[in-house]
Amino acid sequence: MTIPVLTIDGPSGAGKGTVSRAVAKKLGWNYLDSGSIYRSLAISAMDKQADLADKAAIAQIAQEMQLAFECNDSLTVKLDGVDITHRLPSEETGAVASTIAAYPEVRAVLLQKQKDFRRLPGLVADGRDMGTVVFSEAPFKVFLTASAEERGKRRFKQLKEKGIDANLDQITREIELRDRRDSERKAAPLSIAEDALYLDSSALSIDEVINKVLALIIK
Repeated sequence: MTIPVLTIDGPSGAGKGTVSRAVAKKLGWNYLDSGSIYRSLAISAMDKQADLADKAAIAQIAQEMQLAFECNDSLTVKLDGVDITHRLPSEETGAVASTIAAYPEVRAVLLQKQKDFRRLPGLVADGRDMGTVVFSEAPFKVFLTASAEERGKRRFKQLKEKGIDANLDQITREIELRDRRDSERKAAPLSIAEDALYLDSSALSIDEVINKVLALIIK
């Protein structure tokens, strides 16, 4: 029996996580947040004070780390038994994750870990190369994006609500820089699968995006 997979790719801040978790919950499917895998590795590497330029060392840390995902109303991520969810959204974690995600050695180690999430009754995979690389054969694919300005505003609002001091212009510049780095990297660059539904969420509500995604699967 073929296990169905829905991939939702796109740049940081486009709403992939919120949409993917909501869709997975409505469908009763399993959920994979590939960004959390890379961010978890970034946290592990930083905690071990690893040389981020040492590709072999980062790949070894990736091989050894133990991850657990608990997805209810929100996502809980545990690294080696410790809840690191609160550390995942930080700008430092995101920047390190984006850097080490460009290493082919690291991607090779984490590829199988991501594939193992494909279990009955189905999987919603959220990331940047889910539809182009990890689950290229998936029958349902979405590329979700929004303007850098809109994504910057969303990120700024999230940080302010958490009481974290932030600068909107700086956040927007960092988003643009990360987009460029992710699009230009040699290993699995951020790109749109030819058979993916392209959705720009800049002027759409979360519910509107969720309904458009569900319409792909529920005919």
